[in-house]
Amino acid sequence: MARTKSTAGKLSMDDMRKLINKRAGYSVAHNLREGNPTEVKEWIPTGSRWLDSIICRGKLAGIPVGKIVEIAGLEASGKSYMAAQIAANAQKMGIDVVYFDSESAIDPTFLERAGCDLENLLYVQAQSVEFVLETIEDLLGGGNKYLFIWDSLALTPAISDVEGDFNPQSSMAVKARILSKGMSKLTVPIANSQSTFLVLNQLKANITRSPSEALVTPYMTPGGKAMIYSYSLRIWLTRRKAKASFINDENGFRIGNEVRVKLEKSRFGTQGRQCNFKIMWGDEIGVQDEESWYDAIKGSDSIKSSGSWCSLVYEDGTEEKFQPSRWSEKIVNEKFRARVLELIDREVILKFDKREGTAADFYEEE
Repeated sequence: MARTKSTAGKLSMDDMRKLINKRAGYSVAHNLREGNPTEVKEWIPTGSRWLDSIICRGKLAGIPVGKIVEIAGLEASGKSYMAAQIAANAQKMGIDVVYFDSESAIDPTFLERAGCDLENLLYVQAQSVEFVLETIEDLLGGGNKYLFIWDSLALTPAISDVEGDFNPQSSMAVKARILSKGMSKLTVPIANSQSTFLVLNQLKANITRSPSEALVTPYMTPGGKAMIYSYSLRIWLTRRKAKASFINDENGFRIGNEVRVKLEKSRFGTQGRQCNFKIMWGDEIGVQDEESWYDAIKGSDSIKSSGSWCSLVYEDGTEEKFQPSRWSEKIVNEKFRARVLELIDREVILKFDKREGTAADFYEEE
């Protein structure tokens, strides 16, 4: 093959880029001085301002567009409710949502109450792992910008599982091998189409012969190591406390639960950070965002406590009293709300970015 030469007899960097891009058929070689092709330029809000504030160092973020993300949790931790809220936010951004359901548990009214537009949401029954991956590959060739939600990886069988017997030894590691090949084929097309792949998964107890390993890593997720390597972000949901995690109405009926959220993996400089919020499934659906803001800023110098009362200190030094127990009533005040959002940006985003304070301010102990 003939080589294009510069005047000095060698290929220039520009010539090399053109040669590589011609071979690939599209732009794969870049000058990083002119921009980072892997940089996330858009984020889909999760529904939690606090969570969005800890995902990426130095900015308000969310679910990264163009990447593969996992939301994993214990049973009834609110994974599907959170995914529905993310789907609604994606639709508001003009992103087409494709929802793969292997649990046969989706209620259209639940999606609507979460804010989803059902006319523009494609619901697909996930027959097998192969079917999900091949369908995504086919759709990516159409030029649309997608949010693919897979609910859930853990309960989606491989074809060999469906056609075989119930002996787990007969199909051991088949799903992991399929996923390994699938991720190697889909990662780049997902990024190039500026689509997003949100995988819902289950946290399972890490059964190991080593007690010390079980203490360090109490949970694991199905899918194999290839999936772990593919994720740019892993969000894990667990209940905060065994008895106090459920939220009850005035008659004692359970209408939600409070979860602890940990970034198990983050390629955005924030691995290990944590937050917490309430996820509702009663008359209200999704994350109770504003109620968590007090917990996000209560350690700030601009919050003073005295008994059951607190004071919010404004920039000019004036103070406004409030009771944490009546936070939801206070946060509707525009001036109060604006100051709280300023403090979230300062305390949660900027201080972490500048490494102010101590690590204990940002990483909670398990």
